Amino acid sequence: MTTKTVIINDVGPRDGLQNQPKVLTLEQRLQLIKALRTASIPAIEVGAFVSPKAVPAMAGTGELVTQLPSGPCAYSALIPNQKGYELGKESNIPIMSLVLAASNTMNEKNIRQSTKEGFMTCAKVLQQAKSDGTHVQVYVATAWACPFEGAITEDSVISLTDRLMTAGAKHIVVADTIGAAHPEQSYLLMSRLVNEFGANQLSCHFHDTRAMGLANVYAALQAGIRQFDASIGGLGGCPFAPGASGNVATEDVVMMLEQMGYETGIDMPSLLNASDLAIELTGTARGGKAKAWLEKYYAQSALAG
Repeated sequence: MTTKTVIINDVGPRDGLQNQPKVLTLEQRLQLIKALRTASIPAIEVGAFVSPKAVPAMAGTGELVTQLPSGPCAYSALIPNQKGYELGKESNIPIMSLVLAASNTMNEKNIRQSTKEGFMTCAKVLQQAKSDGTHVQVYVATAWACPFEGAITEDSVISLTDRLMTAGAKHIVVADTIGAAHPEQSYLLMSRLVNEFGANQLSCHFHDTRAMGLANVYAALQAGIRQFDASIGGLGGCPFAPGASGNVATEDVVMMLEQMGYETGIDMPSLLNASDLAIELTGTARGGKAKAWLEKYYAQSALAG
């Protein structure tokens, strides 16, 4: 991967759909994933191995995984614990994602464990993954702010990241769960993390709650990060984090990166089609802020071409 290559992981089919009022069918979820693959998205979070009672929108993820389009794509799924790990391993999903918040109250609300207990759960899964030869990464949630505890210190995030890496995490995704970070904060924390652990070990996950999602992507990019989560049509929101809105829209992130000279390998016209589909299926997705301009630009280009 060159310094001008940026990897986008579209989390729309999981993080984007888990909090929608309309629960999509398995066929509809698969339709959205196929649309993203048509756009050559290199990585997609396809679902979660969680209780269907707790998160009905993610029911049947194991069955969905068996129907995923073939080809080069880093498919991932969320796992909450050891049971989720076993289900993910059984499904042969390439990447499994644990979540551990940097704030204790968020962990109690989200995984019903303290941070200490949550870390022990993660460490146990990571140890098992090392033995099994599977790929497990960890999301460090509420990395800048917690809806219950307020601001999170950089030192606490760095310490938690270090412990998770030592425990065997293959990758760390630093998440602004409620979209509270501003660009300077994003740059400072990610610069420290890159210096400590290297950019290849890190990704960022930003929400657009305060309309700073794209600016935070830019700030992390300047800090050296080359892997980002984004969500088609700006879908998103965590059911356990009050105030969290949609993720930064994939089409906006790709537009900015490509115009800055970075390479994503993503086909924008097909991505806009996927955004249209997300809007149609959910009835709530708004599309990226630049969607109207992008559609006009590519329509004019098609006429001119």
